[in-house]
Amino acid sequence: MVAAPRPEVEIRAMRREDLPAVSALENASYEFPWSQGIFADCLKAGHPCWVLRVDGETAGYGILSVGAGEAHVLNVCIGADWRGRGLGRHLLRRLLDIARWNGAERVFLEVRPSNPVAKRLYDSIGFREIGRRPRYYPARDGREDAIVMELDLASPLR
Repeated sequence: MVAAPRPEVEIRAMRREDLPAVSALENASYEFPWSQGIFADCLKAGHPCWVLRVDGETAGYGILSVGAGEAHVLNVCIGADWRGRGLGRHLLRRLLDIARWNGAERVFLEVRPSNPVAKRLYDSIGFREIGRRPRYYPARDGREDAIVMELDLASPLR
């Protein structure tokens, strides 16, 4: 029996030409997606913006803001066809490396309580809940709270 070839996984800086594919993933993944213009603004602002590609196809992306010794994960997504393969963990670890390389000592993020898969990923890497932002996210029934999480980069990652 011949093993299937391993897919080629690449994480690289996002470029303007990635925006249509990134926006398509965002629209397919979220009920209240960012617009393509928001992604373009993140690139213009100089935020670390990264794409994860599998065999040449855009499978995910992540965006950080970094400053004053802190980083904030603004958006991270793996497309539905690629979930459950460890790619989200791989991408998040790269984002944490980038935060560290840019001098961040702590990383923050918000996650919806209605997204337990993402919450489990963040917990498994070592993020801890530090608070809630009431009515932070748009939701079908009005607004949804955000769970605010923090990771101390001085601590070893799990």
